[in-house]
Amino acid sequence: MRREILRYVRMPQSTFLPPLVTNALFFVVFGVIIGGRIDSYGQFSYILFILPGLVVLGVVSQGFQNASFTIFHGRWEDYIEEIQTAPLSYGEMVVAYVLTSALRGIIVGTFIGIIGAVFTLLDPETAVVGVAHPLYVVAFVLVISVLFSALGVVGGLWATTFDDLAVMNQFIIQPLVFVGAVFYPLSILAQPWQTVSLINPMVYMVDGVRYGFLGISEIGPDLSLAVLTVAAVVAVAVDAWLFRHGYGLTE
Repeated sequence: MRREILRYVRMPQSTFLPPLVTNALFFVVFGVIIGGRIDSYGQFSYILFILPGLVVLGVVSQGFQNASFTIFHGRWEDYIEEIQTAPLSYGEMVVAYVLTSALRGIIVGTFIGIIGAVFTLLDPETAVVGVAHPLYVVAFVLVISVLFSALGVVGGLWATTFDDLAVMNQFIIQPLVFVGAVFYPLSILAQPWQTVSLINPMVYMVDGVRYGFLGISEIGPDLSLAVLTVAAVVAVAVDAWLFRHGYGLTE
């Protein structure tokens, strides 16, 4: 865990700066420029409405990307065998990879929240500033970061080239978030698209974090949190099973 944390802490220009710049641009374009021409969502300005979704995007993409890259890089450079020979159980190895990747996602998500708060305070139309249910925010962010870090481990074991890593993050993870009600409420969608959107797991994550931040929800947050927690536990168990059976680790 210490080695993995030092790896991305020592390279903030490539691990932390890009997602922060990208999300600052999201806030400028969607929150300030376009958001100024969009009606507020109830008592909340549009920039405040999209803040939870952008936090989810940062947590999900960074947790998945870190886990998948570090696993694949270890395989590519043939140093993951040294980790396998260490006096650690497979469960301990997996937990180390998952927690360090989840921590990166949480750090980036926190910075995005701070950036969003700054833009929110600068928005003269913002009527409400604060966190409605902080425990829900913490719970959802923790579960989401662990879940996608665990999925990143699977991706790192499955990938055969660096292009595979880019495909998973850029063409699967991020598009699912963008159509996961980040920039719009589900209620504005016509049927059957509103029902179809419920197939996307990102919808429940964004809705849960939005409930924590703003206190509004279109889906029950307790059920969403319970389902995501079970999924995270299953994903970590699958990682341990894959490590134990040497999937992707041995030729």
